[in-house]
Amino acid sequence: MIVSLECPGCGERLSIDMKECPSCHKPVVITTFNSVASMSGLELNKYANSYRKALAEDPDNKQLNLSIAMCYLKLKLYDKALPAFEKAIEDNFDNSESFFYAAVCLLHGKKAFLATRPDIDKIEEYINAAIMIEPKGIYYYFLAYIKYDYFFRKYYNTSPTYEEAAEMAMQAGLSETDVTMLYDILGVARPDCL
Repeated sequence: MIVSLECPGCGERLSIDMKECPSCHKPVVITTFNSVASMSGLELNKYANSYRKALAEDPDNKQLNLSIAMCYLKLKLYDKALPAFEKAIEDNFDNSESFFYAAVCLLHGKKAFLATRPDIDKIEEYINAAIMIEPKGIYYYFLAYIKYDYFFRKYYNTSPTYEEAAEMAMQAGLSETDVTMLYDILGVARPDCL
């Protein structure tokens, strides 16, 4: 099935196989969070509406499910983003970023300290899955944040400790840009010890 959608930038009818609109040069599908990082709320809503219409025709389209999930996450609509990321996980089990961002959504823009234990358990499950697929520094660092803000601050024993997870993040090539991006997405302040 060939799925088409309206370009959120100019309204031209496009195929989702296209990377960029030939008329306005905006991206057709969103594949990374960096693609939406600088978009305004109005622009993100246009993208999300365009993806919703296209998903009505093809609800199992893995590109569109991931794209709409990224839009919802940037809009901080965590309750909409989470099922879209979970659908993206079903569609493409090898995409580590879907697992990572699903874990981020489970915090609902709040500190890990305030999360419920079942949510923390699910976050750990998603982060560990992301690490198994692709051991990125940012994934280990997010794990370090969870280990610190939930486990360490509540005096729970955990393995690895937040210090060990932070060390794994450094060994996996964590950059300061990754750290800044993570706290921007989470919407929480960076702890002094991390």
